[in-house]
Amino acid sequence: MLDRPAPARVLWDTSCPDWKERILEGRRLVPELPLFEAEAAKALRIFKRLRVPDVIGNPTYGELCRPWVLQIVEAVFGSYDENTKRRLIREFFIMVPKKNAKSSIAAAIIVTAAIMNKRPEAELLLIAPTKKIADIAYKQAAGIIRLDRELSKLFLPQTHQRTITHRISMAAIAIKAADTDVITGSKATFILIDETHVFAEKSKANEVFVEIRGSLAARPEGFLLQITTQSKRPPIGVFLQELSTARDVRDGKISLPLLPVLYELPIEISANGGWKNPKYWPLINPNMGASVDEAFLQDEMLKAERDGAGPLALLASQHFNVQIGSALRSDGWAGALVWERGIEMGLTLEAILDRSEVITLGVDGGGLDDLLGVGLIGREKVTKRWLGWAHALISDIGIERRKANIEQYNEFEKDGDLTKFIYEKPEPDVPIGTPINIRYVVDLAKRVQDRGLLAQVGVDAAGIGAIVDALAQIGITQDAEALDAVRQGIQLMGAIKTIEIKLADYSFRHGGSRLMRWCVDNLRVVPTPTAMRVARDESGFGKVDPAMALFNAAHLMALNPVPGIGGPSVYETKELLILRA
Repeated sequence: MLDRPAPARVLWDTSCPDWKERILEGRRLVPELPLFEAEAAKALRIFKRLRVPDVIGNPTYGELCRPWVLQIVEAVFGSYDENTKRRLIREFFIMVPKKNAKSSIAAAIIVTAAIMNKRPEAELLLIAPTKKIADIAYKQAAGIIRLDRELSKLFLPQTHQRTITHRISMAAIAIKAADTDVITGSKATFILIDETHVFAEKSKANEVFVEIRGSLAARPEGFLLQITTQSKRPPIGVFLQELSTARDVRDGKISLPLLPVLYELPIEISANGGWKNPKYWPLINPNMGASVDEAFLQDEMLKAERDGAGPLALLASQHFNVQIGSALRSDGWAGALVWERGIEMGLTLEAILDRSEVITLGVDGGGLDDLLGVGLIGREKVTKRWLGWAHALISDIGIERRKANIEQYNEFEKDGDLTKFIYEKPEPDVPIGTPINIRYVVDLAKRVQDRGLLAQVGVDAAGIGAIVDALAQIGITQDAEALDAVRQGIQLMGAIKTIEIKLADYSFRHGGSRLMRWCVDNLRVVPTPTAMRVARDESGFGKVDPAMALFNAAHLMALNPVPGIGGPSVYETKELLILRA
């Protein structure tokens, strides 16, 4: 038997480039699509007939759901082509604030998928963020079936396994908890992820997504639907990756078989606190007046503003889909709040060398999966302001181990603020050379040294012995008082607070690079029994090494240094005044 040729790839335009106008005018965010009407209508009839188990009177979803929900249901099931047995939109990314009935909608969609499914013994996977929410999701799905006489005959709930099995096709809905269950998508046909931002915090979330998408390749009728709120902290890892992709598709930057529906305000409004204005609340909470109560939001806003930055950030992210960054993060570095004050566009390394009377250099780096950060601070000749600059280097091993960061790394490389390098295997009988990252640090130090500006180099002593050895070859050693092992942790807080103050009073300037914006957003303030220290996010994805290198340089600059390490002698650059007795 000859294999049938694969059908031609059809790619619908799922972009919504006018989304800002649509959301501000209260219009639909699902773009107009050439849906298969019969499939869409059938799914909509099934979905609307299902009863809501946790609402008084058990009304149907058709009676309760707003148009935005029905539009998503139509798109999910109306993108299936019965003739080719393929779904033309394979993925759906829905971001809607808390209390907009996400979990209830998810349960109804997965039940609808089980009814519409044509594959024998298909697996339908609903991933909830926690065991508690998984139990609620199962109870919701089982309740939907219990309230319908025909569905009760068709499906067998198995409470102890959180599984619901179709008695004829033997297809099974499995509801799993991201925080306790082993998640595998290797055989799943329909996958629904509730609260992607929580699931993404699992250590192997990226691998699970690869596995899920691999299963869909063998099941062209399948789909992956993510329904989530914003993250409670700055997006990281696989959630940042998924959110960035959804936004790029929505904005028309890339074309994929993915439908993004994102209930979020334009950044120019949310970044300036516009999300606090009640006039915007119904626009980003499409269930306002149904499952979302405006009076409740007003009360929560009053309490959050009284309680401080942490509760306000949580409210903004969960109820208004505001992406937490430097201005909202509850445990973030205070200097990130005023980072923009220090921006001087066009402040390059060469400009700092020309304008400075003395320069300190800082280096910070961890293991193979970390960035190596290099930071430099110059003291301006007349104003005495501090001028800051930083660079990062990442190895091929680091890129491989932190694939979720590749998008950021590529952007920083394009900006000229990050250098990628490879740990190459030396040829036989050829001495091992100095890796590119170490050469970069030494060459930079030598460049400053040759200008007669270098006062001292400050290093985090942990894990950079090779850099110390290489710097010694150009005379930068502790014996020469040109190298200092800067103590980390709470001992570095003096330098960090100095940068905060100088940012606040506009006496610290930097070039406004995206690399450093990312790094300062990733800084997390951790209280200790006696003081405070800064650290990176515990996930390991949010890197801070260039910022820490800059703090090392700040520690040295705060000591009011003088230049001249290895540079031209004062007798070579100044005229002599000879005094006679």
